[in-house]
Formats: sequence, C-alpha cells, structure tokens
Amino acid sequence: MDLRHLRYFLVLAHELHFTRAAQKIGIRQPPLSMQIQQLEDIVGARLFRRRSCGVELTAAGRSLQLSATEIFARLDAALADARRHGEGQAGQLRVGFAGATYFNPAIPAAIQAFRTRHPDVVLSPEQSNTPALLAGLRDNRLDVAFIRPPIDQDDRVTVRPFVDEEMVIAVPSGHPLDGETPLPLSATAGETLILFPRTIGTGLYDTVMSACRDAGFTPRLGQAASQIASIIPMVAAGFGVSVIPQSVSRIQNEGVTYRRIAGQTLHAPIALATRADDLSPLVSGFVAAVQLIQQAGIRTTA
Repeated sequence: MDLRHLRYFLVLAHELHFTRAAQKIGIRQPPLSMQIQQLEDIVGARLFRRRSCGVELTAAGRSLQLSATEIFARLDAALADARRHGEGQAGQLRVGFAGATYFNPAIPAAIQAFRTRHPDVVLSPEQSNTPALLAGLRDNRLDVAFIRPPIDQDDRVTVRPFVDEEMVIAVPSGHPLDGETPLPLSATAGETLILFPRTIGTGLYDTVMSACRDAGFTPRLGQAASQIASIIPMVAAGFGVSVIPQSVSRIQNEGVTYRRIAGQTLHAPIALATRADDLSPLVSGFVAAVQLIQQAGIRTTA
C-alpha cells in the first residue's frame, strides 16, 4: 500500500460517488475502482457499500476515514516543519559568547536583528572563553560564536571581523588615579594590575601587556580574575587597577571609575566565528543579521 491508496480513498469518502471522485482526482473511474479494491483487500474489509445514487461508508470505512485524515494532517505538518527548518525559519541555533562580549551593544543588536527575521528559531546561548568556544565549533557543539581575536590559523573555522572597541582603565573609586580626564597608561606603572589568565583571552591579554611595555614599564600582576566581568568587583574591592574593553564599563559599580587612555588607543576587537563547512540556512541567516548591524554602524561603546 502507498499513500495514493489513502488519498484516493479520502476523496471518494468525501464525494461518495465514483465518477465525481475520479474527476476530482483527474483519473478515469476504472483505475479508481481498482485502487479502492486493492485497499479493501489490504484492510480485509469492505470500505464502501454501493447505493443507487453512489456509495456510502461502512463502519470500517468510517474508521479508516478518521485515521487517514489524521495521518495526512500529521504528514502535512511534518513536511511544513521540515520545510521551515530547511529555510532557516525554525530549529535551534547554539550561540557562544566570549568573555563579556555581550556587554557590547552591537551583540544584542545582532541577536535582535536575527530574531526579527527568524522569530521561531530557538537561540541557545553559551558563555565561555575563546579557546573553548572554538573547540565547541569544531566539535559541532556550537553553531556560531562571538570571540576575541586573534586566533591561530584554523582551516576548520571562518572568522569574520565584527566590531572594534577601545579599552579603558578601571580604578577603585577614591584611588589617587580616580578622575574624569583621560589617563596615560604609564600612570598605572606602580599599581597592581588585575587581569585574567592568558589562556582564556590571549588577544586581550597580549594587547594589554604589550601596551604596558610600550608605555615604558612591566606591569605588576595581581590575583587573576576568572573572567573579564569578574575584574570589576575585584577592582572595586581594591585588589588593583585594570585595563578592560570599554563596553565592560557598562557594569555599574559605585566602587569603580573608568578612565579613557591618553596618548594611545588600545583595541579590543570582537569577531564572529563559524565552522568553515557550515552552509546551513540558520547560520547563513545569523551571519546576515550580524552583517546588517555592522553595516548599520551600531554604536559599539558604552
């Protein structure tokens, strides 16, 4: 038996007349009669009784009509759902965020742009560090990830530049370096510098360390923060000062003052990483949303 038997049966069950049913299907009456006879042989019961003006359903026929109608409703829903997944209008997208990238206004703007175009797609966020996110992409545990470049060359991953923001100095409120005007990085030479382990943010870590050397000093590193966002409460508690991406200054803490860096600009870029061989409609749609925000020039600082 194939679906054609059931489709023909449902048309005849609705029309209750072989000639009208055959015309509606677009075939001659003898082939329709043959299909119904084959279906009755498969079921092992009569499905129709002949009447002078057509046919009527038997008890077996009425039962099959209900079941077949439900079968086709489910089939149509399954096909529609598969079509939506194939077009990138449904499904799940696993999105990774490297340390504190989500504080940059361009990130939620990109997420919102994607959700506007793909309202039925479920977004599953994961926060981690750049090396772990790249491993997640390679292992197919993530679909896209906002990372902090640079990264080592990897043909399995495509990295698209997204936004670039300045870095600022974070000092405890009431500290001698507290103030509103830009502050030379060299002014922090005698202070304890709070950073994070280099393994979780190689690019940012090296940028800060190199900038300190260019400013004429080697920083005195204090206790490492577990992640970028954790630096703020540590600075507020007086552990030391830090240099952070400007968007992280959106974390409001009365115990911390943020000062722009005078005389030099330190950059904290954010990029979108995807698997190089991933051409799925969902990923393509997310890349398009990110590019839309990039082209719109969304403000990327605090």
